[in-house]
Amino acid sequence: MSENGEADTTTSPTATNSADDARQELSVQLEDLLNTLSNKFAGVSSEIFAKMDEMSRRLDNLESQIMAGKEKPNGPA
Repeated sequence: MSENGEADTTTSPTATNSADDARQELSVQLEDLLNTLSNKFAGVSSEIFAKMDEMSRRLDNLESQIMAGKEKPNGPA
């Protein structure tokens, strides 16, 4: 408190610098976290699309095998 009994609202340059440093460090960590999450999401998305493409190829293959089986005449009864 100041001499006249009022609360001192000024902050020292050291306190301001440490608060700015803390904010900057938090910003860097959050940006790092967001980049990591973005990279993981991109990786998972790529894996999902690759698996969907593989499933599509397998279904196309299965469909062509089924159609080929239907086209073959039945053997002797």
